[in-house]
Amino acid sequence: MLWVCAVPAWAAHAYALWGEPLYPAGFTHFAYVNPDAPKGGDLRLVSNVRTSTFDKYNPFTMRGAAPAYLSELMFDSLLTGSLDETATGYGLLAEDVGVASDGLSATFRLRPEARFHNGDPVLAQDVAWSYETLVGPFTSPAYKTLLIDVAGVDVVNDRTVRFRFKNPNRELPLTVGGLPIFSRAWGMEGDKHKPFDQVVTDIPIGSGPYKIGPVRFGKDITYVRDPQYWARDLNVRRGQNNFDRIEVKIYKDATARLEALKAGEFDLMRFFSAGDWARRVNGKKFDTGELVKGEFTHKLPSGFQSYVLNTRRPFLQDERVREALGLAIDYEWMNRQLFYDAYQRVHGLFGNTRCETHGSPSPQELALMEPWRKSIPPAAFGPMPQPPRTDGSHSLRDNLRRAKALLNEAGWAVKDGALRNAQGEALVLEYMDSNEGGVRTVTPWMRNLEKLGIALRFRSVDFALYQQRLQKFDFDITSIAYQGTNNPGQEFADLFGSKAADTEDSGNFTGVKSPAVDAMIRAMTSAKTQEQLLPACHALERIIVAGHYLIPQWTAGTHRMAYNAWRLAKPDMVPPYSPGETWVINTWWAKRSAQTTPTAH
Repeated sequence: MLWVCAVPAWAAHAYALWGEPLYPAGFTHFAYVNPDAPKGGDLRLVSNVRTSTFDKYNPFTMRGAAPAYLSELMFDSLLTGSLDETATGYGLLAEDVGVASDGLSATFRLRPEARFHNGDPVLAQDVAWSYETLVGPFTSPAYKTLLIDVAGVDVVNDRTVRFRFKNPNRELPLTVGGLPIFSRAWGMEGDKHKPFDQVVTDIPIGSGPYKIGPVRFGKDITYVRDPQYWARDLNVRRGQNNFDRIEVKIYKDATARLEALKAGEFDLMRFFSAGDWARRVNGKKFDTGELVKGEFTHKLPSGFQSYVLNTRRPFLQDERVREALGLAIDYEWMNRQLFYDAYQRVHGLFGNTRCETHGSPSPQELALMEPWRKSIPPAAFGPMPQPPRTDGSHSLRDNLRRAKALLNEAGWAVKDGALRNAQGEALVLEYMDSNEGGVRTVTPWMRNLEKLGIALRFRSVDFALYQQRLQKFDFDITSIAYQGTNNPGQEFADLFGSKAADTEDSGNFTGVKSPAVDAMIRAMTSAKTQEQLLPACHALERIIVAGHYLIPQWTAGTHRMAYNAWRLAKPDMVPPYSPGETWVINTWWAKRSAQTTPTAH
């Protein structure tokens, strides 16, 4: 029992960040699946990524684009989450997980039946190889930031792997438990490994439920269910991965996708445009009931979809200028006229979670912020700042007056028909988007800014160039849909940490470099209890919002999906944390009348 001696703590079937797991040891299946769902048939999807092609099968390297859904379908992890609770990981590749009493390590014991697609057993050496590759020089810097507090990984024996941590951090067992695991044989050339950035079109060797099937390279891809999938009868997989084939097609633009849906070329499409959903999702197949519009309510974090202001640009370094830009947005008018009242305004970083901030700072929040008072916007010490409104007693005219005053304070004044600084430079900014249709929502903002003498120019670029410019932080303003989280942690160092601000291809698009922000993120990641976590979250949210690095956009509390009701069946229960199409891929199944191939096992 070497493993027990190595971990003087406990071992269990699951790890919960706070409290106890929802499902006890020995549970048979998750409550939101149909455990008897039939296997077979196919699911035809449209790609959910904005790239119009793909040029590699390696989803982890920086350059190039991989096909949609590849990572989720082909790579298992040590732990897997459920869709009806947050912050809990259940054993997948690992049959149990143990966390040391001092919080400085987590040990995973691998299931003896776990197998890669090539038939090889999943061993501790593969887990260590995957971790070391992901923190290596050829992958996204987000992995390095996410895993910065991992000191290393030890292969205890073939079936036992231990991750060591630099500091106690309750989230790290979930973080390392969620890493994609791949075989050491992937990318082998002879008896040597190719550099990972040269592992491009080598077929991935994972242990997930699907393999790569027929491909028209760069155009569409079909994933084929592995009938010998090692975890097909495991409780965390029962009732899931029901389709024999998952076909993913790529269309050049949104209009082509919508027309293809109406023509029956694929089975499901998720909608993010309120205008499309209200006015254009119709036609003969909807009239007959073959296609159905479904709005599925969820409890996911609202995220913080925002206009991102790049403070590396000289014109955007003054907090007063950034606030003035936000005052020129008439969200209430946009929601009525453009969005059919379908959205709610984003208010901060942690909407619809326990971390969401309200009211004035608590004593615990003030204690965290006080040492950094000189570098924190004064507004962070008052009531939680709210986005400007233009309804009720508020008006756009009042907001523009406030914006003008802020700009004057910052040294800007209208001269020769433009807003200019003391050096006579006009305030001209570029809004970069990879979607030409984005100009529709930006135009009202542009018109309001003109009233202040500010020129905002819309620049549409193809997605490859858009990605390249984001990686190099070569933009003034853009729009990003940041995903929310119920359990914020080290990933916020990538989004707002000072080190990430100077790291190309990091997630710190705003360029925030603040010792106060860094301190709040450290307080979040080192929290041992929720009572310690929440004040740190609130303090971080107050500082970012008061700094006007982001101009909040909008969010919706439902997944809008049109689907083929003649071909697809779904479980009775909609899990509260269902992530859109992934819920469909994982838990829906083909109706028997639509199944054209025999079941796989």
